[in-house]
Order: sequence, then C-alpha cells, then structure tokens
Amino acid sequence: MENLVNIFVKSVFIDNMIFAYFLGMCSYLAVSKTVKTSTGLGIAVIFVLGFTVPVDYLIENFLLKEGALTWLDPSFADVDLSFLSFIIFIAVIASMVQLVEMIIEKFSPALYSSLGIFLPLIAVNCAILGGSLFMQERAYNNIAEATAFGLGSGVGWFLAIVGIAAIREKIRYSNIPDPLKGLGITFIITGLMGIAFMGFMGIKL
Repeated sequence: MENLVNIFVKSVFIDNMIFAYFLGMCSYLAVSKTVKTSTGLGIAVIFVLGFTVPVDYLIENFLLKEGALTWLDPSFADVDLSFLSFIIFIAVIASMVQLVEMIIEKFSPALYSSLGIFLPLIAVNCAILGGSLFMQERAYNNIAEATAFGLGSGVGWFLAIVGIAAIREKIRYSNIPDPLKGLGITFIITGLMGIAFMGFMGIKL
C-alpha cells in the first residue's frame, strides 16, 4: 500500500506531466481561460488516464510482450507483438475518449459546448499516450501500480490546468504589458509554476 501511495504522489508532484515533461501543453494553454472548463477537462483527463494506463498494462503484459501469450499455449513463448504497442495504445485511448465524450454530452451539454474541439482532442493529447508509454518504460510490477500511476498523472495534470486557469482569471484585469497579454504571461506563469513544482523533488519517497 505504501508503494502505491509513493507512486501516486510522485506522479502528481515530482513527475507532473505538465511541469516535469511539458506533455499536453496544447489543451493546457487553450482551455485554461476559465476554471469551470479547466475543471471539466481535467476530470476527463483523470478518467481517461485512470482507465487507459491499467488497460494498456494488461494488454502489454498478456498480449504484446515477448512470451506474454504463454497463457494461451506454451508454443507461443517466442511470439513478440510489442511492435503493435503504439497502435493498440492509441486505439484504447481513442475508445476511452469517445466514451468520455458521450458521457459529458449527455450529462453536461454546457460543458460539452464550452470544451468544443478540445474534448475529442484528448485522444491525441500527448500526456495521455505519455502515461501509457511511461508505464511501459517503468515496467510496473502489477496493475495496481499502473493504476496508481495513471490516476496520479491525471490528478497532476488536473492540478496544473486548474491552477493556471485560476491565476489567469485573477490576472485578467491586472496591468499586464501589452506584448505579454494572453499566451505570453501564461508561458511565464507556467515556467514559474514548473520551478515551484521542482521543489517537490526534495521529497524523499
């Protein structure tokens, strides 16, 4: 249990998708104008990462890796389908995003309209695919660890986009130099937030 908490906390604060790896910046910059839309998109990302990472873990370990098919028959011990991992991971992500899109459209049409094109674009959000690829690279021991990592990565992305959205709402009426208005000041604040999150690297887990 302690190991799962460590993985979760590390993926939220130390290995934050936005501030440590700058993944998912397109949606992060485009949708973070209001806290309401940022919260909706952040929750959708948590849901997608929380489901796709463990599903991709199961596919990786029971279908794609060399020798993964031995549960079907020992004669498949030499079969290696890992070259299909990119295609399979993207297919799983696209399926989950489609499910999230249908749920939001049914239960919150206003949020669905405000998110616009950026909701289906979660399917090509590099933070989502990055979660599955990091899971693959780090070779977690079981599905619980992969799930903790996926949820932690989603929560980290959620905190990042809601945080920048709250700041952007507050500075909307501030006296910002004209050349820095909009994305300029947003990039500066993102850099400062990234430096602040680097302080979490001192946490001993």
